[in-house]
Amino acid sequence: MAFEPPRRLVRAFGETAPEGDDWLATLPEVAERAVARRGLTVERVQVPGGRSSLVVLVRTAEGAPAVLKLAPRRARPESERAALVHWGGRGAVQVREEGDEEGVLLLERLHPDVSVRSLPEAKALLEAAGTLRRLWVEPPGSHPFETVAERTGRQAEAMRAGAAADAQVAPLVDAALAARAELLGGPSEQRLLHGTFRQSKVLAGDRMPWLAVGPDPVVGESAFDLARLVRDRVEDLIAQPSGASTTRRRIKRLAESLEVDQERLRGWTLFRAVESGVRARRVGRERDAELLLEFAGWL
Repeated sequence: MAFEPPRRLVRAFGETAPEGDDWLATLPEVAERAVARRGLTVERVQVPGGRSSLVVLVRTAEGAPAVLKLAPRRARPESERAALVHWGGRGAVQVREEGDEEGVLLLERLHPDVSVRSLPEAKALLEAAGTLRRLWVEPPGSHPFETVAERTGRQAEAMRAGAAADAQVAPLVDAALAARAELLGGPSEQRLLHGTFRQSKVLAGDRMPWLAVGPDPVVGESAFDLARLVRDRVEDLIAQPSGASTTRRRIKRLAESLEVDQERLRGWTLFRAVESGVRARRVGRERDAELLLEFAGWL
């Protein structure tokens, strides 16, 4: 079978890959080798798939359904593996093999075309939040994961560069960086977080109704993880005349339901929305940038 990467992956890789990165060119060969090594039967490549990995629906030599996921080193697949192993299937997809092949994961098969995003909005938020709560556990000792301070520190540098090049976003960047400094100013809880959690990252399963996939794990406070969920369906929020008030109610409801400080959730929601907006503008996704920065302005 020809392992043709989906257009979404090709487009995203073109936006973010450093010069000289040949992962996409070598992907078909890597996929063939991974399939042959495990004796897998390929059903199909998942489309549209993600922005940082190739997902292939397969069956094992015993005929069991599974997912083969291939990702470049910069997507931190070994960090993903470590988090999934630590969760052990509690709230997240299970790893099907120990494995030491870098950038290759064999995972439990969920229902890839059914996410909580398919539910009505209120129900989707409830189910997603319940899934997220199960992931917030103590990290393993001597863990390999980035901390929130480390990750947002890297992001802050890129945000400053974006603000220097675009005076229009500078006030929002200043507000986001000030919020980050305040949030990191004192001690906070240290939990293993999903890192990139949203409704589309929660898929229907068989052993549990909903399970999380695709973590980019990080260690820090729960409010950081929940902040990405606040802006889910941002295009719908922006289209509503009451979008700003709906957002504030969503922050209050999610904070109360998951016992997270409301102001800390607001602060991390601001930081993450501005960071995503500046990044989208940097790679030419202007429509996404406009939505995210308008949303951030409500906070």
